[in-house]
Parts: sequence; structure tokens; C-alpha cells
Amino acid sequence: MGNTRELWKDIRDKIVDLHKAGMGYRTTGKQLGEKATTVGAIIRKWKKFKMTVNHPRSGAPCKISPHGASMIMRKVRDQPRTTWQDLVNDLKRAGTTVSKKTISNTLRRHGLKSYSTRKVPLHKPAHVQARLKFANDHLDDPQEEWEKVMWSDETKIELFGLNSTCHV
Repeated sequence: MGNTRELWKDIRDKIVDLHKAGMGYRTTGKQLGEKATTVGAIIRKWKKFKMTVNHPRSGAPCKISPHGASMIMRKVRDQPRTTWQDLVNDLKRAGTTVSKKTISNTLRRHGLKSYSTRKVPLHKPAHVQARLKFANDHLDDPQEEWEKVMWSDETKIELFGLNSTCHV
């Protein structure tokens, strides 16, 4: 369903006044620049409720205010690796308690998605050079020499924090 715009209250009142004066839907719509179906809907509403103001929308109100949403968007734009938990903590400090799902819904509503971070080796250029030097130095070592080496390829070693996936 497409986005709709609400008519100003004075336009709705003019539609009702023209209807009371005996004008039809099409002529009223042409005079005010609105569709005949819109004019008909406003008149039916006026006949049923005797008023032209809009009723409040259904559903729960947003927990995150527009100011809070802009704060979230600014932080994510400045620091793209921000996690949901960081945003939840920021909003809690600002006085709003929300869940991670609420944060992700707000970000998705503003056109952003979450991604899991790529596993990137934590090698600095000096480490890369040292590994290359080691490989070149031991390039011509015989097979018996390599059989004496104890390999640690099945050992899980975590040097920097948890080894779980992180959504940003």
C-alpha cells in the first residue's frame, strides 16, 4: 500500500461545507483539487462521527523518540562497527530502555542492515615481513627437519577477546 498524505483540517471542513451546500463529490473534488473518492471518504466519516479530525492511529507508540533515532543514526554513521548492545547502553544512559530488536527495527526503518564482521587476521606489516623471512629462510630445509616440528593447527588460541561472530 502506498503512502498517503493527510489533508489539512480547513480543507476537510471546506469539503463538508460544500457538501452541506448541495455540491456533488466530483465538483467538490475539482474545485479543491482532490479526488472524488477522497471527498466521499471525508463526507462518510463526517456523517458517521460528526467530526472531521483524524482519529489516533492504532498500534503501540514508538519507544525511541525521533531525537533518539537520530542519535543512533549519527553514532552508527560515525562508528560503523558499533554493536547493538552499545546502542542499547547509550539509550539507557539517555533514559530510554529498549531491546536489541527495537534498535535493529529502527536501523532497518532508516535503511541500514546489520552485518557480521569479517574474520581478518591481526597481522601488522612487521609480522607479515617476519613470516615471509622465516618462510624464505626455511625454504630448503629437508623433510626430516620438518618432522621434528610440533604443529599447533588443532589448538584454539584466543588472543583478542571472544572468538564469536559480532554483528555491526
